[in-house]
Amino acid sequence: MTRLPDGVMREAIIDLSAIEANVRHLRRLTESEVIAVVKADGYGHGAVRAAAAALAGGATRLGVADIGEALALRRGGIDAPVIAWLHAPGTSFDEAAAHGIELGISNGDQLLSAAAAASADRPVKVHLKLDTGLSRSGIAPAEQAMVFAEAARLERLGRVSVVGLFSHFSNTSKSEDLAQLARFHEGVTAAALVGLRPHVRHIAATAAAIDLPEARLGCVRVGIGIYGLSPFDDRSSAELGLRPAMTLRGAVASTRRVGPGTGVSYGFDYRADRETTLALVPLGYADGVPRQASGRGTVSIGGQTFTVAGRIAMDQFVVDVGDAAVSVGDEVTLFGDPTLGAPAADDWARAAGTINYEIVTRIGARVPRRQVTT
Repeated sequence: MTRLPDGVMREAIIDLSAIEANVRHLRRLTESEVIAVVKADGYGHGAVRAAAAALAGGATRLGVADIGEALALRRGGIDAPVIAWLHAPGTSFDEAAAHGIELGISNGDQLLSAAAAASADRPVKVHLKLDTGLSRSGIAPAEQAMVFAEAARLERLGRVSVVGLFSHFSNTSKSEDLAQLARFHEGVTAAALVGLRPHVRHIAATAAAIDLPEARLGCVRVGIGIYGLSPFDDRSSAELGLRPAMTLRGAVASTRRVGPGTGVSYGFDYRADRETTLALVPLGYADGVPRQASGRGTVSIGGQTFTVAGRIAMDQFVVDVGDAAVSVGDEVTLFGDPTLGAPAADDWARAAGTINYEIVTRIGARVPRRQVTT
């Protein structure tokens, strides 16, 4: 029976070799430049460590949601190109420009703010985001001609450098994605008519990068795939040639032998139907373990699979291990690499009625991350 080190009751192991290998695999598969998305603290894996591993695997750019995340990468010693694309109204781009952050621009006001942050000898690098149908951020179709013309004017003045055009698929269906791709190409053509010829175009995230070759455009913007998780319901990570990078585990904190009828956790949603052993696991919804998976989430202890008994609490949950020889300190694996015998993040996603993206991203700061290379 594997045990955690003394004094450790919960941890997330981050395999940097897996991130590096996943990026290398996706580069070979797509024959494209890879923008590695490390927003939300690297989908819970740690942004700086994930960025470094992705760059080692051949990524040429990094993507984050906001400027604060981009600046955190700079403070962590990452000097590769970084694009940040989600901005609060009235955001000043001065600090981003001073640190060479590339800005995703979704409207005319943001474009003017970017130009205002330029220095005399250094234009601000921007990627113009086009709304091709997702109806979130992005330049609306009716405004694109005006924004393109202004961007071209500002580029001639040396205030901005339009290095990219991008958008995002809805992943609704192949036909919907192809319709969005057609609208994106229309935008690229309209931009060229006013003199904009950015050398980077990106619309494909992990799903389209794998399944829609015509959307690769020489550059793909990959998030969940670099962490070794599948964006598809019908194909596993292993089937895609990817290795999950995060293993979440805890140590059995206590065991208790109980008789039939014993209630477990809040509300007694679970009662023992026989004499059995209950094992306490010190992870809960404060650590990102979804409460919605109460009574359904599975863990592995000593190579055996057990189901959460009763409700997941803030700091802990219980599993009914029957007559298995489980002791205090034994390792409890919530999820990891299924090819190594661990439950998958996808298993917890199904148990909680969500997606694997959320499972890894929501793991809280209270869970120490320990990076390894394999």
